[in-house]
Amino acid sequence: MITWNNLDTLESFKELSNVKKVNLVEAMTGENGAERVKNYSVPMAAGLAYNYAAKQVDDEVLEGLKKLAKEAQLTEKYAALYNGEMINTGEKRLVLHQLTRGQLGDTVTADGVDKRAFYVEQQQKIADFANKVHAGEITNAAGEKFTTVVQIGIGGSDLGPRAMYLALENWAKKNDKFKMEAKFISNVDPDDAAAVLNSIDVAHSIFVLVSKSGTTLETLTNESFVKDALKNAGLDASKHIIAVTSETSPLAKSDDYLAAFFMDDYIGGRYSSTSAVGGAVLSLAFGPEVFAEFLEGAAEEDKLAKNEDVMQNPAMLDALIGVYERNILGYPSTAVLPYSQALSRFPAHLQQLDMESNGKSVNRFGEPVDYVTGPVIFGEPGTNGQHSFYQLLHQGTDIVPLQFIGFKNNQMGTDVVIQDSTSQQKLCANVAAQIVAFACGKADDNRNKNFEGGRPSSIIIGEQVNPASLGALLAHFENKVMFQGFLWNVNSFDQEGVQLGKVLAKRVLAHETDGALKVFSDLLNI
Repeated sequence: MITWNNLDTLESFKELSNVKKVNLVEAMTGENGAERVKNYSVPMAAGLAYNYAAKQVDDEVLEGLKKLAKEAQLTEKYAALYNGEMINTGEKRLVLHQLTRGQLGDTVTADGVDKRAFYVEQQQKIADFANKVHAGEITNAAGEKFTTVVQIGIGGSDLGPRAMYLALENWAKKNDKFKMEAKFISNVDPDDAAAVLNSIDVAHSIFVLVSKSGTTLETLTNESFVKDALKNAGLDASKHIIAVTSETSPLAKSDDYLAAFFMDDYIGGRYSSTSAVGGAVLSLAFGPEVFAEFLEGAAEEDKLAKNEDVMQNPAMLDALIGVYERNILGYPSTAVLPYSQALSRFPAHLQQLDMESNGKSVNRFGEPVDYVTGPVIFGEPGTNGQHSFYQLLHQGTDIVPLQFIGFKNNQMGTDVVIQDSTSQQKLCANVAAQIVAFACGKADDNRNKNFEGGRPSSIIIGEQVNPASLGALLAHFENKVMFQGFLWNVNSFDQEGVQLGKVLAKRVLAHETDGALKVFSDLLNI
């Protein structure tokens, strides 16, 4: 039987608090460090590996984390989720994003429908549609092929799909998989939509409107912006826009759209990149086969998350170490640092995934918790970040755990040798150097030049950013966030914190304001 208990009530957590802290400088210096790098590694799907040698753990800490995982019933809770139990307590919903890429357990039936069959059906409909667009069977009114796809959505309807598109754009071009350029409109700021519309040929563009409810203010505003541009160009908007929405939304059966593809309430926006939300734009941009490879990588990583052995379960281990850093070592934030330009927007996606999921101060039963929960997530690609905020990471007063991501090979296959090494080798040299520099530091009598070290990091290493490795990487972090939510006993699958501002904004637009809200409205000339 599963029990949902607060972290600070677990005996294994109390025991872990008393385990001797690791001196990371000593642990990572010399041969000690070399042995850790060789041994502290866990295989992931799609040729990736999670290496935690530079984390502030040792065998004793790891044993404590294993006990914590068992007492917190992480494996059982994951099984309950993928077998269709009601895990989203805030909204009383199932949580089924893993089901978009594979069947991990029992058949899950909701609303009288086999949900795996439903998701596969939508993927097939998207694949058929995309193939017809690419073949010129679905065209604009002049019978000409569409060349650009534009996604209209915000939050999870933008951040994940945009990050995935950018991650695969160069790979697709190099491997002759690039079908259509993709653009994204998300911000209600009119400059966002105007800039995109001014950069494309609207006559040869197909727009993907993404709104589960069909009522999202920003998205519907931008839809009107797009429809106006199409009208001004003398075009029929209904021949240029497809909808990704729920079957019960006002968009579902509307004649305003060329086609509609469906999602449901069991997949939160930030978990929706492997659903129709990501499937439509990615299948149009790269082809359905590429999207299928992406799903396969995610599915393989999901299977690894089922492993009861923590040392063979990279997402669970990553989650446990993160909770150890947050709740015992007291570190307030985590930096995500991909040494790959392809992953330039991946940290932005992880900000939403992590902070919207576990930024909670009450548990699953609405009771306040007496411990800290989700960390602040931020990041930029290396080596750019090194010339931005790494000063604080190396010598600032706060210790910030680091999550590096690195790949042995670039995507384009284009490089140059300068001073006896390629650009890719220089990139990889930098990430290796940073890990050791953060961990070991450098003593100097000049305090301004002294590096104390002891700054923990992990790295996920792969051969190349490609559809399968990207899917595995995405699933790893989704599952890490899930396991951490289980440990903190919070509901990682609702997001009430984003609602209050929306409600007040509607009051402002309706001129139903008083007090400070009225004064701010006047200052902004609303």
